[in-house]
Amino acid sequence: MSTADVSGGGSSPRGNAGGSGGSSPRGNTENAGGGAASKKGGSEARLRGTDLTLAYDRRTIAEGLNVAVPDGSFTVIVGPNACGKSTLLRALARILKPAAGTVVLDGRGIAEWPAKRLARTLGLLPQSSIAPDGITVADLVARGRYPHQSLLRQWSKEDERVVAECMAATGVADLADRLVDELSGGQRQRVWIAMVLAQQTPILLLDEPTTYLDIAHQIEVLDLCAGLHEEGRTVVAVLHDLNQAARYATHLIAMRDGRIVAEGAPGDVVTAELVEEVFRMPCRVIDDPETGTPLVVPAARRRARAPRDAAAAAR
Repeated sequence: MSTADVSGGGSSPRGNAGGSGGSSPRGNTENAGGGAASKKGGSEARLRGTDLTLAYDRRTIAEGLNVAVPDGSFTVIVGPNACGKSTLLRALARILKPAAGTVVLDGRGIAEWPAKRLARTLGLLPQSSIAPDGITVADLVARGRYPHQSLLRQWSKEDERVVAECMAATGVADLADRLVDELSGGQRQRVWIAMVLAQQTPILLLDEPTTYLDIAHQIEVLDLCAGLHEEGRTVVAVLHDLNQAARYATHLIAMRDGRIVAEGAPGDVVTAELVEEVFRMPCRVIDDPETGTPLVVPAARRRARAPRDAAAAAR
């Protein structure tokens, strides 16, 4: 379910306590599958796309794409602007219907899934979301519990607990009673992430989750995603920061011009040759001194001024 599916119209699901069920926002992985996945996904991928042609109106973005998301992985899609990263993610989330080819989830075409069941299995954070006017942070995050509601299962104390835990995990608990439209861009982004987490889906698709966030909150969000992956969730994210992608991903997909150029473990994918091919950027790749993962150092296009030269220029 995208944030748009739960944020528009209708009343808040909160308020009718009763019933039970649910679980921790970091612990509901009953549908997450088991076992380690192969580097390329293979038969162990719950979510895959085969021979995908993706287009907007008559403009083709990608053609003949084949992708398999390794089950239980933290997969990150990287590439330059307009290469098809977000378009691929939208197709995997059933937001964009492929012009050709098929997206399959658990052996069944994703188009065949009932909406509410899909929303209990796959959560999506799109690039941009619009909250209803006058909605509070707590009520927006509570919309993430909508897929778990039914005539027989109304809002419960367990739902309230999950919402509180998701707000705490994303650092927005102190904003619970604030109106969403009063928040900064970074605060709103963390609220949307909390709402997606409240769905408690075994598969999470996140389109640029670090957008609008300062560096400290970027790391917090990526640490949270890594923790979800370690607990069994499958996480797929589009990121612009190649070094963050290399540090956090267990599986990396590099795209350019609507094609998948390379995929695999970051240590195998992130090379100076690959970075120049994908981003047209000369660089060196060294070991990150903190993690040992690849660290991309762009080649200097301008030589830094020596301190003496800078002082002379200032005079």
